[in-house]
Amino acid sequence: MSDIKKRFFKDDRLNHVPKKEKDKIALFDYLSERFETGKIYSESEVNLTLRSVYDDHAVLRRYMVDYGYLERSTDGSEYVVSETDKEK
Repeated sequence: MSDIKKRFFKDDRLNHVPKKEKDKIALFDYLSERFETGKIYSESEVNLTLRSVYDDHAVLRRYMVDYGYLERSTDGSEYVVSETDKEK
């Protein structure tokens, strides 16, 4: 994880979302550690957590759902860490 922090973070803030797939996956692995398995998060809680590292929290949230790190309820109001994520 320190490689991800060195390459893409400055002062604990993400500079940009990496373009390479393997770097994105490493980033999302790192970010998923900020969430507890089994806890249900509201969209605003997810946004707040992701906004603490990157201004465009919505893009991070979408990626984390698309890549299977977070599962979103049908109406988009609740999120939970994907069980398959913790098996990686």
